[in-house]
Amino acid sequence: MSDTSETLAARAAALDAADRLAGARKLFVLDDTVYLDGNSLGALPAHVADRVRDVLTREWGELRIRSWSESGWWTAPERIGDRIAPLVGAAAGQIVVGDSTSVNVFKAVVAATRLAPEGRDEILVDATTFPTDGYIATSAARMTGHRLIPVAPADVPGALGPRTAAVLLNHVDYRTGRLHDLPALTAATHAAGAIAVWDLCHSAGALPVGLDAHGVDLAVGCTYKYLNGGPGSPAYLYVAERHQAVFDSPLPGWTSHADPFGMTEAYAPADGAVRGRVGTPDILSMLALEASLDVWDGVSVEDVRAKSLALTDFFLECVAAYVPEDRVASVTPVAHAERGSQVALRCADAEPVMAELIARGVVGDLRRPDLLRFGFTPLYVGFGDVERAARVLAEVLG
Repeated sequence: MSDTSETLAARAAALDAADRLAGARKLFVLDDTVYLDGNSLGALPAHVADRVRDVLTREWGELRIRSWSESGWWTAPERIGDRIAPLVGAAAGQIVVGDSTSVNVFKAVVAATRLAPEGRDEILVDATTFPTDGYIATSAARMTGHRLIPVAPADVPGALGPRTAAVLLNHVDYRTGRLHDLPALTAATHAAGAIAVWDLCHSAGALPVGLDAHGVDLAVGCTYKYLNGGPGSPAYLYVAERHQAVFDSPLPGWTSHADPFGMTEAYAPADGAVRGRVGTPDILSMLALEASLDVWDGVSVEDVRAKSLALTDFFLECVAAYVPEDRVASVTPVAHAERGSQVALRCADAEPVMAELIARGVVGDLRRPDLLRFGFTPLYVGFGDVERAARVLAEVLG
């Protein structure tokens, strides 16, 4: 081991020893792999398997239909929403869990156009957005007779106008890890008289969001990344309390009815965020998610953010020390205020390089054509993991 490696390894050990979140790692099912893909799929919390087993064998196997009331299945979407709420800076009663992120984007965008003042016929959408958000927004615009205008988040203030009905933005860019200015962009949207819709998939569970504090109107997010809910775990929809009485969902399913078991012909929406429900809750995955959220008990999102920044800072430092300058280039902002919880490195041979990294026990992912993407989940990633990942990357790049 070189002097540089010894120095960085020693620093990593010291940082891990001082890490106030280090104890959370034992709550997850992990091995010797350096897992830096929690921004795609979070690791399994160790206790979830027993909880799912109980749901299958006792709640479904023994209680069967009784579990809708006796096991609390019917109220799970709102109950779990209230568990997520503090992680995104929301008071209780504003988040409902269910459906996929894509479905919730559709609900939110269409509902936003219905909340907007009369005569507005434009929807601004993040031009760098995760593809499904763009696809859904395009369809929603076509269905509602609005014109879709793709715009870079930094250019949103200049693109807003009296015809803007809604703005759909990603909090963190999934490719680069760039953190967009949610408070300022929300304020600019409101100053123009429009509705702000945010996608929190790459920020919830990694950094403070402040939905209530910053006056966000509607928000959506997945739960299988930093919230560790499991593959395909249900997403969530945030409806600010001030909008709930007039929130008009384009998918008025029976479980969002004021009297769902009345089976009446006419639709009457329920009160509160329940209006965001559609069909029967997906109980197995939903209760796995609920159990997964136990790992957040007693954890401060501010502490998570501090460690996230420290991890990504240290990774960038190790990469600079180990990897030849001409082999990779970071496209992730250096400024903390502009960085999420991932680092993306541009690399000419990204696909074979990532395949070799995975073969050597360092798991990240890639975004074609040339981005190596590494996600840092503070609850279970340590500084020793970071140093090892950068060192192995240097070995792979020769």
